[in-house]
Amino acid sequence: MIRNEPFKQILAETREHWDHLGIRQTVRDNFHRVLACRTPALGAEIYRSTQEEKVIFHTCKSRSCPICGQWSMERWQHEMYNRLPDISYVGMIFTMPDVLWTIFQQHRDLLHDLPMLGAEVLQQWAKRRGAQLIVMVVPHTFGRHLNFNSHLHILVSQGGLNKKDGRWMKNLKFHRNALMRMWRFAVITYLREVFKQMSGPLDIHLREELRKQYERWWNIRIDCSMSKSHFLKYACRYVRHPPIAQRRIVEIRDGKVTFWTKDLKLKQRVLTQCTSVEFVTRLFPHVKDKYEHGIRYFGLLAPRKRRDLSTLFLIIGQKATVSSSTHALGRLRKNHIRHGSPNG
Repeated sequence: MIRNEPFKQILAETREHWDHLGIRQTVRDNFHRVLACRTPALGAEIYRSTQEEKVIFHTCKSRSCPICGQWSMERWQHEMYNRLPDISYVGMIFTMPDVLWTIFQQHRDLLHDLPMLGAEVLQQWAKRRGAQLIVMVVPHTFGRHLNFNSHLHILVSQGGLNKKDGRWMKNLKFHRNALMRMWRFAVITYLREVFKQMSGPLDIHLREELRKQYERWWNIRIDCSMSKSHFLKYACRYVRHPPIAQRRIVEIRDGKVTFWTKDLKLKQRVLTQCTSVEFVTRLFPHVKDKYEHGIRYFGLLAPRKRRDLSTLFLIIGQKATVSSSTHALGRLRKNHIRHGSPNG
């Protein structure tokens, strides 16, 4: 089975490298579960009929497993598709200079606040225009080569709800320069305050480095228009899966892993090779801690704003069908499982 699953094969071959006390417990737990996925170690369900018997091994449900997140992501995608109103959306990517990646990698607890900072920038920008936005943030920590690269992928409504006069404000114009400056100010200010609380006055080298990064240009990408289905499909590819798809792994031989990546300059696929140990080491920082969210909701999508979101559907004359979609998926799954009567 492992031969047909390259991710498992790599983990099995490098077990001595990651299965010890020097590695984060979350990493070890997730990798153990991936290796045990769909094996007798996790138990099984036995389905019998008069003619045959079928054994279905239990899955690991790990977010690092390349297979187990598929069903939950499909259900989330259907639920969110119906929860989001049919309006215009904008896709955004908030990045930061690579110098700051190391800080967030060494202090993983700071990653929790990044989605909130990005959402607050957008909400403050919209508040000046009297609008409340729909904001969904997917934090990423990896790049094409599995390097640590902390950034945010954001879906935001192109319009906003004006609660004062009860109308939907269409076609808000998001200004890239203004949002970049607000995002830059939010991150640098946050880091200054955090390190002051941790160790008092900032070290002179850290203070100088933060000043340099504050004075430079930060890249922000704003897509003019993006459908909700496009963003949800994109988010599903990464939220509950490892940072690299198994289909990208071309070969595992002699302790080396070959996988392909996209070269944006050449606009084609290129092969990258590294040792199995180096490959697994690159995965360590991308394994999320327990209870760490892969998706964050703000604005009208925040749990405390459900009433305002319902008001929005009434204003634009649409109807949310979250529960019906979820129940329908549940019925489909039950029908699939109960196809044929299990007797054991």
